[in-house]
Amino acid sequence: MILIIAEKPSLGRNIAAGLGSFQRRDGYLENDAYLITWAFGHLFSLADIEYYNPCPESEGRWSMKNLPCFPEEFRFELRRNKEKQTDSGVLKQYKIIEQLCNREDVQTIVNAGDADREGEIIVRTCIQHALRSPKPLKRLWLPDQTPQTVRAAFAEMKDEICYDTLANEGYARTYIDWLYGVNLTRYATLRSGTLLRVGRVIVPIVQAIYDRDMAIKNFVPEKYYSIASREKTGDEVVELQSKKKFSSQEYNKALAECEKYNACDATVTSVKKKKDTISPGKLYSLSKLQNVLGKKYKMSMAESLEIVQKLYEEGFLTYPRTNSEYLASAEKGKIKTILEQCAKLGYPVVFKDKKTIFDDSKIESHSAITPTYKIPDKARLSEREMQVYSTVFRRFVAVFCAEDCIAERVEITVSVGELEDFVLKGLTIREKGWTKYDDSTQKDKLLPALQKGDHVNIRFAPVEKETTPPKHYTIETLNNYLKNPFREEKASIDDSMGADDAEEYRAMLEGVELGTEATRTGIIDNARNSGYIQLKKDVYTILPGGIYLVESLARMNIVMDKFKTSEMGKALKRVYRGELNVRDSVEMAISEIAPYFSDTSMLPIEEDTDIGFFGDVVGKCPLCGADVKRYKISYGCSGYKNGCKFHIGLQICQRTISIGNARRLLESGSTSKIKGFISKNGKSFDAVLRLSGDGCVFDFSDPV
Repeated sequence: MILIIAEKPSLGRNIAAGLGSFQRRDGYLENDAYLITWAFGHLFSLADIEYYNPCPESEGRWSMKNLPCFPEEFRFELRRNKEKQTDSGVLKQYKIIEQLCNREDVQTIVNAGDADREGEIIVRTCIQHALRSPKPLKRLWLPDQTPQTVRAAFAEMKDEICYDTLANEGYARTYIDWLYGVNLTRYATLRSGTLLRVGRVIVPIVQAIYDRDMAIKNFVPEKYYSIASREKTGDEVVELQSKKKFSSQEYNKALAECEKYNACDATVTSVKKKKDTISPGKLYSLSKLQNVLGKKYKMSMAESLEIVQKLYEEGFLTYPRTNSEYLASAEKGKIKTILEQCAKLGYPVVFKDKKTIFDDSKIESHSAITPTYKIPDKARLSEREMQVYSTVFRRFVAVFCAEDCIAERVEITVSVGELEDFVLKGLTIREKGWTKYDDSTQKDKLLPALQKGDHVNIRFAPVEKETTPPKHYTIETLNNYLKNPFREEKASIDDSMGADDAEEYRAMLEGVELGTEATRTGIIDNARNSGYIQLKKDVYTILPGGIYLVESLARMNIVMDKFKTSEMGKALKRVYRGELNVRDSVEMAISEIAPYFSDTSMLPIEEDTDIGFFGDVVGKCPLCGADVKRYKISYGCSGYKNGCKFHIGLQICQRTISIGNARRLLESGSTSKIKGFISKNGKSFDAVLRLSGDGCVFDFSDPV
């Protein structure tokens, strides 16, 4: 008897559909050859800090007394409910798995988790806890959930050991995220007095949106002049835009330049026409699909992933959490079968064996998202489901379309004397080809009907313009940033088939990206639900909670930027490649986290930025004598309810004021000279703080 453990019930049912008829039992399915049971996603989660470092209840729910926590060995526990009790449904299903694993007639156990690192460790963890004596272990790897694929995958199952490095990466990622999340979330929350969700991916995501929004808010537009001509030649306007720019104080210089241009003859010196075959976009990775759905249908990443996952579980699409836009060479036979189905529906498709479609070097675990041979009944899909399915299906048809998109590219050069050559580029679609099936980014751009040697009328004049601020992140641009945060942002929604994407795939395979295709959607959704960012239509903006998170972490000197997150991502890829073991990667994370808990009291007070903890007593109020305490954004008088307004800002002129300096200010009326204030014009300065009225003022004299 073979026991199959699926990640969730729906997958268990789909496996059963591919293997024959089954009798339903309590928590599993059975026939003469197979037992099929399932988890409910994560049945296990890592134990909380209190398991490793117990703390007296008198200390409250969270305390610095059991921080930091760096377990020698991580322990998994059955998932608990909101009341911190083991969930009864989880316990019941685990007992079923345990019983089936240890049945005497079960000779082999199959891990049928979702085909990714998370699915690998979900089922592997269940088996490790449930199995009392060793049995042969196999891995079922399903690129889609159709009966045909299930049967084929069963014939090609590998030993579970072949997936050990994938599991190692999954466990390393889980341990490291726990170390960052529980240690720094508790630490930052205790210091700030507000729940701050600190994770190695969520923080750089919120930081990116914060930085962009602050750049927009603080942007000061600058006026400048360009020179341009828009004159008719015959019946058509010819627009010539110079590359030259002049500052707002150089109007007369721009005017003089226009006069020089207008004194010249403008002539068409070259007309080039070229017939071109335009390639369709590549097949979709999850993030590229989410980009299109977000822009076209204003569909959030969470909504689009939920729908793609549902279509995958129903057997209509292949595995969704893929970071590749290419297919594996081993899939050519399967693709031919799908194309046969497309042809039966009347689509003009043909199999194409191209490197731009099939490229094993650009696939980490999963191929691009494609339709399966199983075509849904459109009437049974919701409008949103149809939008998602149609987007994937039409791109697939476009890639394998037998009809080329033929265009004529035109390039006209207009020379204004010997001062400047203006190149006008146009495109005319002659044969639509694949663009009939997939929305094309290629649009007609028509040019005036000019011939070589034609005279062009010109009248150049200065045109006042303004520099523009950066744009808010959209679903597309944020996704592109997270895939490679060190690459310059690209404007195009989708690279063409012929585009060189080597840099993108090199970064992906090295682990440079922030988060993964499988985790980013959930992390961004967590940031939204936590009140850090918002999504309106397809535009992300920072919220007050996100501003407080970023600025609070800065005051606490907690650095969780793209550089550190990417370095840890690279280490995790090394675990996957077998170049680094799990414990070594965990030690890397510990070395990053531990310094936040080290003693900073030895810093010179003029450089000190330690703000202490929320509620710390700093001293006595000089106005009313009540305690001055550390609050969220200031050291403030606890007598504020009685009308006392005394406070000292936690940050003054972009300089964090340490609790040590605040104490000295209250005790002696002034601080020593503090380094690192920033003026409004961006210049650094040092100053002494002195008590004054209900707060403090700068004193630029040398301290006594």
